[in-house]
Amino acid sequence: MIVPVTAVFAAILGLLLIVLSLQVVRFRLKYRLGVGSNDDPAFEAAIRAHGNFVEYAPLALIMLGLAELNGVASGLIYWTGMALVLGRILHAFGMLNGEGGPHKARALGILLTWLSILVTAALLFWNVYQVNG
Repeated sequence: MIVPVTAVFAAILGLLLIVLSLQVVRFRLKYRLGVGSNDDPAFEAAIRAHGNFVEYAPLALIMLGLAELNGVASGLIYWTGMALVLGRILHAFGMLNGEGGPHKARALGILLTWLSILVTAALLFWNVYQVNG
């Protein structure tokens, strides 16, 4: 079985991962640091923006894929995936531009990420209940 809607979001998020990785590599080359960071807040923010992405995006994508495989309406998968992508972009933007400090985009981004995960969890529970009810 194919999951075309989730595949599109996986591709978009994969590109975002490369962008965030390049931000970290740029600082690593600048400071000649293979591991760790220094006292540069922008460097530390780039590391955490990348790390936070890696902490949230994979599980959210797995959940979207499971929902799509289990027959949840593709429109619901689409809108939930859009919230996830927008949340991840906003969070990364806020982290990088706020240098790890408070930033409205960062806060909105994590809220959208959490909301997409919560909605997907609800869709998965609802789907299992409907099928096995």
